[in-house]
Amino acid sequence: MIYLILIFQQFIASTTHIFSKNLTFDLPPTLILLFRSLFAASLFLCILLFRKQNPFLLERKELHKWLILGLLNVPLNQLLFYLSIKSTTAPNVALAYALSPIFILIISVVGLREKVNYLKVLGIVIGFLGITIILVEKGVSLKSEYFLGNLLALLASISWAFYSTYGKPMINKYGSTYSTAIAMIMGFLMYLPISLAIGDLNNVQMIKPIHWLQILYLSVMTSGVAYLLWYYALKRLPASSVGVFNNLQPVFTTILSIIFFEQTLTELYVIGGVFVLVGVTLAQTNSFGGESRTK
Repeated sequence: MIYLILIFQQFIASTTHIFSKNLTFDLPPTLILLFRSLFAASLFLCILLFRKQNPFLLERKELHKWLILGLLNVPLNQLLFYLSIKSTTAPNVALAYALSPIFILIISVVGLREKVNYLKVLGIVIGFLGITIILVEKGVSLKSEYFLGNLLALLASISWAFYSTYGKPMINKYGSTYSTAIAMIMGFLMYLPISLAIGDLNNVQMIKPIHWLQILYLSVMTSGVAYLLWYYALKRLPASSVGVFNNLQPVFTTILSIIFFEQTLTELYVIGGVFVLVGVTLAQTNSFGGESRTK
């Protein structure tokens, strides 16, 4: 069941590229993030209040941990994502995020002392190879004008890896919903002064009704549901095993492109997709019976 949840989570996450790229054609990335994080933080605040959990009663000794999670979440990961997708191609951003399982594995082994075997490493390599086939076939651009965007996407991927691994001890203690909510609320509060300093509120008139609907979707589905499902999985599986599922995101993105943009399904895409699925399967072979999967 947990694997079906992760597959669904990756499908939701894959739509982020489509909606976000479309929004950046008309709106500044910082303005998009301001309202996406505002709506997402408001949603999670309502969830906590409904569950009668006070988000402001945080232990002082752990306040710095929540601040770090918030920083990794919005001002780093999400802001870098929007700046990168504005400056480079969507396939390049997807390729950068496909590297996150490797970053998560390294951080998990070094920082969390997580055990790793050859099958898990082999699964990551095969999955990454499959993504490379898909993205190269779709035309990953390495032109110099995309260099800054590619670098920002890589930094976003690294910040997501740190967010996933650093947050794991917190969800083990507080649960996935509470941890996601506090990280989102903290992230918005830390990003708000940045947005105000940039002057995003002066550009609110640029947002049209169709933009509001897309931002609302990103807030509820990708920042809300997808984040909750991600931390729910992290509660039950090792961080590196969960991270491997990021390899499915470019596959789903391509499928959505075929449906909405009438792109053709090629043999290389099928081959790459098979590599991704094999890689994910191999990486999960030692996860059964591992960490606690209850709660």
